[in-house]
Amino acid sequence: MAKPLVVSLGGSDFALNLNKVERSDLYGFIEVETLDEQGRKCTLATLADDGRTLIGASGSALATLSVDGDWLDKKALRPVDNQGQSMTPVQSSYSAPVPLQKTATIEEYLGHNIRSAYQVSSEADLGPLLAELTKGTIFHFPYSFRGGLEPDAGFLLLAADGTPFVAIGSQTRLEFVGLQQVGTAEEEPEGEDDESLDFSMM
Repeated sequence: MAKPLVVSLGGSDFALNLNKVERSDLYGFIEVETLDEQGRKCTLATLADDGRTLIGASGSALATLSVDGDWLDKKALRPVDNQGQSMTPVQSSYSAPVPLQKTATIEEYLGHNIRSAYQVSSEADLGPLLAELTKGTIFHFPYSFRGGLEPDAGFLLLAADGTPFVAIGSQTRLEFVGLQQVGTAEEEPEGEDDESLDFSMM
């Protein structure tokens, strides 16, 4: 069983088992198999730039090279921001209890792109935590599975049927572009006769 996510509320720790909800669990899935003329299952391959070489699965990889073309070990790299300042990596959320200190409104929650949802279960008593969630409280906390440069946004909330869920995502960033072009009415070309009807003549 995977390591539980431990959260802290009111001086008590709660170990949460996160069970990922897959899209196929909700909608099912269709698996398509491609067969050759002899009924053998086909596998995906990549055609190299030379137009002749076929590269099978796991036959390619990414490498980091220096400006001189030398191989670089990822451990030797140092993360910096766009100003060239060093960035301090964040630890995994599973390395220590996550304090539930910040809450979010439903509008703030809906302002995030949620990419993963986990149904919460626990072998311990979640009574105090569930009592707070039943009030409609949405806890907002930074979440990082392995650790990294920037944490994701984590939310702990209760579904309508009373099931607790953890949702992971990132804030939706929308930029208002504005109206770049102002519409103008077309002007009548000069020198043309006005052929509009004069109703006083009728």
